[in-house]
Amino acid sequence: MRLVTRRRALLGLGAAGVAGALEYQSLQGAFDHRRIPKAAALRAARYAASIARLEAEEVHIRRRSSVFETEPQDVRDQGWFLNLVVEAETLLFPLQLLARTQKIEQQLGRKRMKPKGPRTIDIDILFYGDSAIETDELVVPHPRLTERRFVLEPLAELAPDLRHPLTRRTVSQMLPGTAGQHLRKHD
Repeated sequence: MRLVTRRRALLGLGAAGVAGALEYQSLQGAFDHRRIPKAAALRAARYAASIARLEAEEVHIRRRSSVFETEPQDVRDQGWFLNLVVEAETLLFPLQLLARTQKIEQQLGRKRMKPKGPRTIDIDILFYGDSAIETDELVVPHPRLTERRFVLEPLAELAPDLRHPLTRRTVSQMLPGTAGQHLRKHD
């Protein structure tokens, strides 16, 4: 008899340049095509589709953070992004989960043209249980999450006391180190 255990995974979702508050309204379900610009509606639909596809790929979404509109960090000459974090449970192993998230990104039109550039959708594995993983394909915890307010702010809504398995610092302890990065929370 083999005992199978569900693992907690925290995933970051990001989408390219945003149009403002109308975009967030569409994410919350006020999906009125007469009021929402076409590009904003498309990004909102990609978020909804990515969450639905995660569920279909054996990734059960337990909770999700607020949506944050965030300025780009590395390549500054592009639009702001929408970001959120979902807490999920899965029976998938880390590389299986990575393969599923990449499959979803591809299905939703993601093309990796420019590193850190605009993208239609981005799904990152931030944490996988309390594991520290380093392979050629996957590094968990995400290697730059400690430097990214657009990751830590929504993560703090879901798991402020979560400890990084390598640094042993909590999400709440890491967040002040990103204070100079701009974002807006949408309620």
